[in-house]
Amino acid sequence: MSGSRMLYVGYLREGETSLQRLKAFQRLGFDVQPLDVMKRPEASAWRRFGFRLANRLFRLGLPVPLPDVAGVNQALRELFHDAGPFEWVWLDKPLLIRPETIRTLRSEHPATRWAAFSPDDMGQRHNQSQSFLDTLPLLDLFVTTKSFLVAELKALGSPCVLFMNNGYDPETHRPVPVTPEMRETFGGPVGFIGSYEAERASYLMYLATQGIPVRVWGGISWRRCPWRHPNLRLEYRELVGPAYAPAICSFDINLCFLRKMNRDRQTTRSVEIPACGAFMLAERTEEHRQLFMEDKEAVFFGSREELLEKCRYYLDHPEERRAIAQKGLARCRQGGYDYASRLREVLSRFDEHRRRR
Repeated sequence: MSGSRMLYVGYLREGETSLQRLKAFQRLGFDVQPLDVMKRPEASAWRRFGFRLANRLFRLGLPVPLPDVAGVNQALRELFHDAGPFEWVWLDKPLLIRPETIRTLRSEHPATRWAAFSPDDMGQRHNQSQSFLDTLPLLDLFVTTKSFLVAELKALGSPCVLFMNNGYDPETHRPVPVTPEMRETFGGPVGFIGSYEAERASYLMYLATQGIPVRVWGGISWRRCPWRHPNLRLEYRELVGPAYAPAICSFDINLCFLRKMNRDRQTTRSVEIPACGAFMLAERTEEHRQLFMEDKEAVFFGSREELLEKCRYYLDHPEERRAIAQKGLARCRQGGYDYASRLREVLSRFDEHRRRR
């Protein structure tokens, strides 16, 4: 693994988990060549319109490929020519990579192993593209954080699908000393960081009407929230990069809701919150209970009534709250929940899979 050359294709903006996994590969000793999809030339207005139209037609069920508005396929071929060969190509959520690109590069560099990853529910059409469906059988490995997707992606033609629990980046997700100014800027008694969903909003509004002050960071998606209340404070911007951990640490209770449209059983926040040494109150699932001991390393709820009861209890019991947060942090560190450990383990399992074949 150490010294292996890897071409890493993803959205590499500061705060993106894609960049965090790239750095994890570097910690594992990979010589990583990045290809940042976000830094490709800006597409014209006409090409952006064509992209939106193709995406809409695909979601309606037509086999329409997305136009490569970022020129990623050409950049991929150029990097192979100028900086190759590579032992690994790692693609984060490859929606634009065309099957002919992979076939051509495979024929020229047969020793290169092709892997892809996505934290999203790639079994559902709103997360897919026609290029994704066409390239899936050409990849050596697909890594998913959705356990139920292993069988579904194999049925779509993937030769090897491996499940990996969500991870965290030790540089980003870490305990941060909280000052009064930081708590005023970011935090409060109860907080949620994430995008709008109707069910999430209804739970938060319920807490607010029952006297629980709630603060939400999640961008302009929360403008769709139909409710307003003095106890519900909506911040219409996202928290990424260096602001993320301070915000988590500035809340007494961090809520962890799951995205129902993605059939989540765990999410990135499931590990990031405890890795910050913060108290997490999350939806109860079997995967959450496997990651953290209930009421020892994290606390879970299964209804809005139970959510209210536990918010009230742990707001009134700060010592218990802090003890659980510390044990959750220890579980992250001792359990190898960081991205480097997660990726090392999944590549080891892939090597075992290849030997068996």
